[in-house]
This record gives sequence, structure tokens and C-alpha cells, in this order.
Amino acid sequence: MSRQNRLIMPNRRILSLWFPRLGAERVLRFEHHMQDAPLAIVAEQSNMQVITSLNGPALRLGLHVGQSLRDAQASCAGLHTRMRNPAAETSFLNALRRWSGKYSPWVAEAPPDALVIDLTGCAHLFGGETGVIARIEEEGRDMGLTVQCGIADTLGAAWALARFSGESGGSLRNGDAIDQEARATRSRAGKRKHWSKGGSAPQAPRSTTPLTGRIAAPGQNHSALAPLPVTALRLEPGTTEQLNRLGLRHVRDIIGQPRAALARRFGKSLLLRLDQALGSVPEPVSPAEAEEHFAVRMTMPDPIGLKEDVMAALDRMLPSLCKKIQDKGRGLRSLRLEAHRPDGQADIRLIQLARATCSPDRIRPLLEMKIEDLDAEFGIDMLRLVGISTEDLTRKKPVGHLQANRIAGEKRTDPALLHDLVSKIGARIGLETVTRRHPGTSHLPDKSALTLAAAWSDPASDWPPPAAPRPLLIWPPEPVHHPASEAPKASFRWRGRQWSLVALQGPERILPEWWFDLADWRTGIRDYWKAFHEFGKPLWIYFGRGAILLPNWFCHGSFP
Repeated sequence: MSRQNRLIMPNRRILSLWFPRLGAERVLRFEHHMQDAPLAIVAEQSNMQVITSLNGPALRLGLHVGQSLRDAQASCAGLHTRMRNPAAETSFLNALRRWSGKYSPWVAEAPPDALVIDLTGCAHLFGGETGVIARIEEEGRDMGLTVQCGIADTLGAAWALARFSGESGGSLRNGDAIDQEARATRSRAGKRKHWSKGGSAPQAPRSTTPLTGRIAAPGQNHSALAPLPVTALRLEPGTTEQLNRLGLRHVRDIIGQPRAALARRFGKSLLLRLDQALGSVPEPVSPAEAEEHFAVRMTMPDPIGLKEDVMAALDRMLPSLCKKIQDKGRGLRSLRLEAHRPDGQADIRLIQLARATCSPDRIRPLLEMKIEDLDAEFGIDMLRLVGISTEDLTRKKPVGHLQANRIAGEKRTDPALLHDLVSKIGARIGLETVTRRHPGTSHLPDKSALTLAAAWSDPASDWPPPAAPRPLLIWPPEPVHHPASEAPKASFRWRGRQWSLVALQGPERILPEWWFDLADWRTGIRDYWKAFHEFGKPLWIYFGRGAILLPNWFCHGSFP
């Protein structure tokens, strides 16, 4: 009997990347003059400004994350501060996720300052797991980033090694982890929250820790986690403090305890985190969906400054961008033109289209309009086109009679011509200012039409016919000086003029929408009349029967 060969799958290996100074080092990438100065990123928390990130010089001065800004400035008078920008930090972490995709296609974000990589079957491409960590740290230094790594069979163990590798659980005392300290120092030490008592992980880079100390060998999660503090299990701060009071400061202390007693006292979350770190309970790594990015650029051998040269470059770039978008079955809705100059500055223009398209001929006129006042004082050495937003072009397809009419060659107005007109007008005055009217779903005259943006709405096909002719112009009701009678008299006074009636048409009774409390319709039931007078255009007047206000006459519009 022949033996069958079985495919042996490699052990699952997880790489955790932690960027302990992400917020501060993101700012330093743009403000190079503060590289050697202490910098703190500050956020509002509970009506107090609290430090959320620090750079290296600030950490060496004894500042720490979570410290109030007032205390930090008291101990460091030269501290520079910047307000935290969560959106920018999220975008930066997303860029780091794309960068780390070179090591594995299975990368997930762990906000606010970490990444998780499923390194299974990929480490040998970079010289093994030690080679991966060495290369990541080298590239991090080149980018001006501090990164700490940990590799293990589980996400929990890798997370712990990245943050606590080489650290111990601290002293068994209830104060700070200091063997000898003065009485006054101990009184203040109780107010500080050390990381071994549930505080944040230490943020100083541990370059002295050997690479092998941050890597747990396959199947050795227990031995790698045992000497680490209980904070490495990703527990709640309150749980960590309770464990430390009981003398349970290391992971090995928890592993040896009865599970039922731990669950009764600390809840199921403690056992869940322990089992996830040891591999008894699975914890999947869910990578973010790859984003579609459409961009093209052209670098010039010499700076250019003429409009004709810029358009010649765009004529070569635009078809390539449209081809990328068309291959995905999408159309371009808005794009960004970046004109970079040798002085490091860039002139950026935004182009929006009324309808999604992937035709260069429809986009080119809008680009030509946008570059008329392009700032090219020092010349332009690089042009870049970026597709900001795209839409699916396969959502609407002609079917049934519409397709039959097109096949039969029925002459219809090309809607693309109207869309191009809206795009050109919007390029001058703003796409949001171009509007169109749509029929409303109300029988009230002032709510029978809606004003919608032309670029984000389709033309109305059919307008429902009104019960009676409607005026061309409608304004808010204006009082008319007229006796409070149900039928108009021979004349009335309105806008400081006496109006003599020639003929009347009506009445048309309109009732208010009782389910809405509209201020203009508190006059109750209205009887509308088309009033012909001696001065020309007929007026639209009505008599309000007074649900809340007294009965009176009003003028609401005029006919053509």
C-alpha cells in the first residue's frame, strides 16, 4: 500500500508593527526645523489638554504619553506642541499599510498606531524573520519613523513582543518599581501610573534588545509570554491594577492560576485574551480591502512654463489615466491636477464633472480652462493627474424600448452635451451653483418643485400637470388691503398701488398639509384667484380662511 504525500502547511506567523511616536514623527516629516527640539502632540480629553504622542527629545526629558500639557510645560519650558489631527494620522497609517504590503499581501491596520501582517510563507524572501525585522527597522529609520516589531504564532503574542520584549513585570511592591526611594517620593509615586500597573507601554526604542528576543519560535508562545508583564495581554487598565495588587505581575503567574477563579473575579475577558495570546482561541487578521488608486505623472527634463507645453504634456497623460479607469469599468467624476515647481511648491487645481466619463475629449477642455492662470513663475518640472473619485459606468444600461429606439436610429438629444455644458459652467462658477428644478411630491404651490444640483441629479422626465394653471413667479405671500370677503371686489391695494380688477378666474381651493406645522400656511384653507388687472400681468391672489391668523387677502405670485 503506497503512502500518500500530504501537503504540510507552515505554521501561522504574525508580525506586529508598532509605531510608538506616530503622531509626533508624522509632524516632523513636514517641520524639519524641530527635529532636535522636544515636541508633543496634544488632544482635548475631559476638558483638559493631554499629550498623545512625543518625539525622542521629549521622551528623554521625562515626559510621557497621557500627561497633562500643563504638567509637561512646567517641567519642560521649551516644549513645542501641535494639536492632534486624527484624520491625518489615519491617512498616514493607511500609507504605511500600503508600504508594508511589500512583505506580505495580508496586512491589516490596528489603529491608532500599529499594523498587523500575516507573514506566513513570506519571511524566506527577505532572509528569514530576523531579516524582515532588520529591514523594516532600517527602512523605518530612513523614513524618520520609530518602529518596534514582534513575531509569533498569534496576534496577541506578536503584539506583546513588539511592546514589551525585554521588559519584566516590575517589583512586587505596590508603589513604583523602585527598590529604594524617599518617603516624599513614595507619596508622589502612587499618583503616577506606571506601565506595569496598567499604564501605557514604554515608548523609548529598545535598540539593545536582540532581534531573537522579539521573535517567538514556532510553538513557543508560552515560553515567550511567560516573563512579560500582565499588561502585555491587552487587558483593561482596571484589570491590570487588580492583578498587580494580588501579586500577579507576570503572565506566568496567571497561567498557573485556576481558570474558574480568574473568570469569577476578573470576568471572561481575561481568559479570552490569555487564550488568544497562547493560540487556544483563534484571532484572525482581517486585511483592509485594497483601494483603487488612479494617478499618472510626467517629469520634465527641463522646467516648462508655456500653456502649450503644459497642454502637450496633459495630452500624453490624460489618455493613460482614462485607460486605467476604463479598464476597471469606471468613469472619472473628479480629478486633481498638480503642477510641481523646482522650489518645492505645487499649484493644485480641482476639476469636477457633471457626469462620470472616461473620455479624454470631454475632460481636456476643462483642464485647458483650469491652467489659464497656472502659477509657473519658476517653471514646472513635474505634472501629476490624480483621479479623486470615480463611479461605476455599468450601473445604467439601455434596455427594452429605449435600446430598441437607439438601434432603430431614433433621433434623440444627446444627454452628454448637456453634461458637458454643466461641467464647463461649473468649472467657472463652481459645480454646486449649477442647479435644476425637479417636481416635488406636494400639492402646495411653494413646495411643488425642488431645487437640486445639476451635477448630481438627472433631468426630470415628466412633470405632473397641476389641477389649475400655476404662475411663473411665486414669492412669499404679501398682505393685500382688501375687505375680508370671500370674493374679490372691484379693486384692492397692494405694494402701495391701487389695482383695478378687469376679470377674475377661480377659485381654486388648496388645503394645508395638516401633518406639518408650516408658518406660511397658518392662514388655513386658501381660495386662489387669477386676477386680471389694467396694468398687465395677472396676479395670483388668495383668501386665507384663518385657522390661526385672522382671515385676510394675500398676493402669492404673477402669471406671464
